[in-house]
Amino acid sequence: MDTKLRCIVIDDEPIGKELVVDFVKTIPFLELLASFEDPLNALTYLQSNEVDIIFSDIQMPKINGIDLIRSLPKQPAIIFITAHRDFALEGFENGVVDYLVKPVAYDRFLKAVNRAKDKIQANSKPTDVLPGKSSEVDRFFIKVNGKLVKVILDDILYVEALGDYLKIVTNTESLTTLATLKSMESMLLPPKYFRLQRSFIVKITAIKSVSGNVVELNNGKTISIALTKKDELFGLLGIN
Repeated sequence: MDTKLRCIVIDDEPIGKELVVDFVKTIPFLELLASFEDPLNALTYLQSNEVDIIFSDIQMPKINGIDLIRSLPKQPAIIFITAHRDFALEGFENGVVDYLVKPVAYDRFLKAVNRAKDKIQANSKPTDVLPGKSSEVDRFFIKVNGKLVKVILDDILYVEALGDYLKIVTNTESLTTLATLKSMESMLLPPKYFRLQRSFIVKITAIKSVSGNVVELNNGKTISIALTKKDELFGLLGIN
């Protein structure tokens, strides 16, 4: 990436703020514009300055991180860094790229930054994921039994690879189409969706419980987790 991604850091705890500032300075494609301990000062700054990524604590005085990003007319990529893991799902529902639990390890921080970079790059150019895909990023069309059927991205609970076919299960229906799981990955990105194993991509907020190496979804579907994916999944769920 030739153009650096412009960042700010918001954390009312000076030690937490400086740790993230130091992490940002080690990554060549990031440019630190400013850092704030007072979230209201950050909000004022954002009203007149454009940024690409916000690293923010959640539980802060005056205004919390979730309310802060909700107040922005144009939302950049958000990475929450907080000790309060119970905010994780609410953060995901507000389009947050990743959710890191303090104390943050550098390798986990770098993974979150790369997710933000991938999301920004994906949003900056059109994608051609499946034949018949709409130009709108929140929906696409698939061919089912000879006709094109619209699928709302946010309705998808999970996608399963079945040889040369895909089964797409939504809140209301199950659809099978001729396509590969790889063709879906550029649309179903973390932290909203996650590839549990070779054959399944699931919606994070559809996960009801985790038992050993198996997740249960809200619709009762159980899916095994690849051992190499478990730590990353737990990170997305805010589980230590």
